[in-house]
Formats: sequence, structure tokens, C-alpha cells
Amino acid sequence: MKIAIQGELGAFSHEACLKNFPKAKVLPCAVSSEVFEALDSGLADAALIPIENTLAGPVVVHYDLLLEHDFHINAEFRLRIEHQLLAVPGTKFAEIREVLSHPVALDQCRKFFAKHKKIRSASFYDTAGAARHVIEAGKRDQAAIASRAAADVYGAEILQSNLEDDAQNYTRFFLVERKPRAPKDTDKVSVAVGLPNKPGMLFKALSVFALREIDLTKIESRPVRGRPWEYAFFLDFLQTDRKAAENALHHLEEIAQFVKVLGRYKASE
Repeated sequence: MKIAIQGELGAFSHEACLKNFPKAKVLPCAVSSEVFEALDSGLADAALIPIENTLAGPVVVHYDLLLEHDFHINAEFRLRIEHQLLAVPGTKFAEIREVLSHPVALDQCRKFFAKHKKIRSASFYDTAGAARHVIEAGKRDQAAIASRAAADVYGAEILQSNLEDDAQNYTRFFLVERKPRAPKDTDKVSVAVGLPNKPGMLFKALSVFALREIDLTKIESRPVRGRPWEYAFFLDFLQTDRKAAENALHHLEEIAQFVKVLGRYKASE
């Protein structure tokens, strides 16, 4: 099985892939759109994408790409994110003046930068890529925030560990494939919904779940491209009663402009 990820070897997506699919062949891609292109072309059998983080929030580009493509979420996973400060071997912490990392990773380490005001943060396209850049550049005043795996891959020294603001720092990942699987133990559903801009429409949409006592675990809104000031709503809900869930979706279709089922899968523990 070949799985496409966004980021280089040693990135957190790579770590999540190895943890859940140790025998898979990993296909690193520079940007998220390339991940979906690899899946669309058949170059990859699946894609593993981060969808939200408990500190930094949603990865909005992946919501947009899920709506744009006709793929299916077949599983979800959670990964504990631990950020390390990586530098050229032999570097002293006092020498560091700039830290590179992905913007989401930097956002998860605000307290570190608030404490060390002489150190500036700089956005980079990927955590592991930042580690590789720091090692290749060889600058002792520069460091990266990345994973332990990135330190191993690129030969970096860990100057400090667990820079994240909160220990409860988790990222949720989706396994996306071209065809649905929907295993027997499916208990979670993700959908995208378009609603007309009329008073009370969101209330009506959410009531189809509330009336059936269906637990909504996530709601996210994103602008609809080409239709200014219109929004798609992304909903995750638990499917403890399959018939009730299907009736809720049928009811939703009656009032919505569109309902797209993004995936049915087993909820991660």
C-alpha cells in the first residue's frame, strides 16, 4: 500500500503513517494539493491528511480539498504531537536567534516564544523540511521545531523537548481513499452540507440530528468558491443507530442545497 502525505520524511504525517501502517510505502508530497493529485492519478493508494489539532484548530485546506474531490474518508487516527527544538549538533541554546517550522507548529508553541523574546519565529513549509534546512545550512544561530523522527532522519541535536503549549496536544488524521470501505463497526460519519442563505436554516439543519438524539462531534464552516458569502458546513456525528442516522441524512437533503457524505468510519479512541 502506498500512502501519500504532505511533508517530508520525519514529518508528523509521516510519523502517523508509520504508527498506523508500518508496512506501507510513504509518498512524501510538497503541498496538500499534490497529495490529492497523487491519489487521484493512482500514484498513491491512499492519503493520510491532518484535519485538526487540539491547539491550532482545523487544517482548512483539507476541508476544501475533501469537498472538491470525490474521495472517501475510511478511517481516522489521533497522534500525540510532541515538538522538539532541533539544531546543528554542538549548538548551544544561547546561540539560537531564529526558529523555523510550519506555521501550525509555531502556533502550538506560543509560550516558548513568549518566554524567549530574543528568539524570532519564521514560517517554513514543513516541520521536517525546516529541520533538514537547518542542518544543511549549518547555521548555529538557527533551529527548527520538529519531531524526534526528524532529528533521527537529518542528524539534528535536540536542544529542548516538549515545546508545545499544552500536553494535550493531538492531531486528528483522516485516511482518504478513492472508494468507500464502511466496515461493519462504522460508528462515525462526516458530511458536507450547503444551506440556502435564509433565516433559521442552520437551526433547521442541526435539528435533524437533535430530534433523533444524534451526537454532533464537530461543525466547521468554509466559504464556497465562486459563490461569495455562501458557506459549506462540515459535520461529524456519531452513528449509534444506523437507521436514525440515515433518516437524519434524508431529512437534511430535503432542506439543504447539497449533502455530500465524505466518509463512514470507525471513530478513533
